[in-house]
Formats: sequence, C-alpha cells, structure tokens
Amino acid sequence: MKKQTTFFFYALSIYVILQFVWWGYHLIELTKATGETSTLINKRMTMVVGEGAVFIVLLLVGLWRIRASVRKEFELSQRQNNFLLSVTHELKTPIAANKLYLQTIQKRNPDEEMRDDLLKKALKENQRLEQLIDNILNAARVENRALQPIKEAIDLTHFLNGLVVQYRKRYPHSTIEVIHAPHKTIHIDIFMIETVLSNLVDNAVKYSSENALVKIDASITENQVFITLSDFGIGIKPEEQASIFSKFYRVGNEETRTQKGSGLGLFIAHEFLKLHGGSILYKQNLPTGSIFQLTIPV
Repeated sequence: MKKQTTFFFYALSIYVILQFVWWGYHLIELTKATGETSTLINKRMTMVVGEGAVFIVLLLVGLWRIRASVRKEFELSQRQNNFLLSVTHELKTPIAANKLYLQTIQKRNPDEEMRDDLLKKALKENQRLEQLIDNILNAARVENRALQPIKEAIDLTHFLNGLVVQYRKRYPHSTIEVIHAPHKTIHIDIFMIETVLSNLVDNAVKYSSENALVKIDASITENQVFITLSDFGIGIKPEEQASIFSKFYRVGNEETRTQKGSGLGLFIAHEFLKLHGGSILYKQNLPTGSIFQLTIPV
C-alpha cells in the first residue's frame, strides 16, 4: 500500500480500538456507580468484557482481511502498470525492427543473401509480436471463460517431436530435445498444450545463456500424462516461486530487468492446465535452472 493509505488505515484502526476500550471502561464505571449488588455488577462486567473481547477479535480479523485485500489490489494494480509499460515496449520493438529491415531492402537494394537474412530477421520479429498478441488474447479469454478444452486424439511422441522441430527453428542457437516420450495416444486440446509448452520453452531460453539447453521428458499412466521441462538457466528465487503463476507477475526487479516479456506466459500455462483438470508445479533444478512438471488427465 502507498504510505498515505497505510498511515490512514493504521491510524483509523487504532482510533476505533481505543474508542471501544474507552467506551467499555466508562460502561463499567457507570455500572459501579448505580450502587447495585456486587454480584450483579460482576455479572455485567463479565458480560461487557466478554462481548467486548469478541468484538475486538472480530474487528481485528476484519481489519486484517481489509488490509490484505487492499494490499493485493495495490500489488495487482502495480503489476498491471508494469505490464502496460513492458507490453508497449514489446510491441514497439518488433514493429520498429521490421520497419528498419524493410527500409533497408527498399532503399539499399541489397544482394540476395543479405535480403534473405533481413527477411528472416523480420519474420522472427513478426513471430515474437504474434506470440505476444496471442498471450494477451488468451489471458482475456481465460478471464472471460471464453475457452473450453476441445480434446483430440494424438500420439504423444509425434506431438512432442513436432513441437521440438518448431522450437529449433525459432531458437537456432539453443539445444531443445525430447529425452523420452512413449508412443501412446492421448486426448488433449492441442492448441492449449502447445501454448503451454511454447511459453515454458520461451521462458527457458529467455532466462538461460545464449546456448540454452532445454530437456523435455514425458511419461504416462492409465489416465494421466506427465511432462517435465527442464532448463539450466538462472532459476527462480525461493521468495518469488509462490507468485510466478500470478497474472502480470515477472521475476526480478522491474527497474533493473533486462529480459523481455509480459508476465502472462506462466499465468496462461497454469490456467490452460487448470481447464484440462491438470496442474503445473515448479521446482529448482540443481545446481541451477528450473523444472516445470505438468500433469494432464488424458
């Protein structure tokens, strides 16, 4: 909470509690002054103190809940502001880059090799822009409950290997491989699970060195498939792990962060798996890196 809001909240809370104690004290004094028998006075004092104690406990619980709610709303508002700033930058960067590539081709009339290189870079920037827009739309659809899984039968091995081929083209300097995936037919919403894995791979590459190594391992039981994605990047600090699936949350300090992103990837992954009746868990990869474990009913 902001400093002014925090000061006002605590000042008002202390004032209410002190006023209540003061009223209780005067009520007890007034009861004594009536000259009634000590037994009746003691009964009334016990009643006042007991009811007062219950009221104070309820008041403190209410104040604590209000404080937690206001703090949560403030943190969400702050993350939304950070999201708008980062998304504005993320949208402008590929647009500016593509403009530069196209102007270079138009004005300098480069040779065929240079033109092909510029076009590849433009397509890469366009893919990045497309993924960002897709994440924004998917987050909105999840919150509006406009998406429901449409499950299709697909071979697990073919599904993962096909995705890895796409990832290798997208991240040519990284090593992305399937360690193990059984030839089993599973029933999933292909679009949703592709989106989940794409966001996880994108994060793994983003928060690793230039030559990132990403491993995908899968196993299956009678009614569940388990997919584990491991990387050897910087990992996530213990104090941040509880928040990584929150909307707009981004790991690290907003003022010093250099990695690109919108804070929606892991939120969408969590929500898409939830729609499947599945789950996603995070744990540290020792000595360094991250492991995401996906559980999907099939």
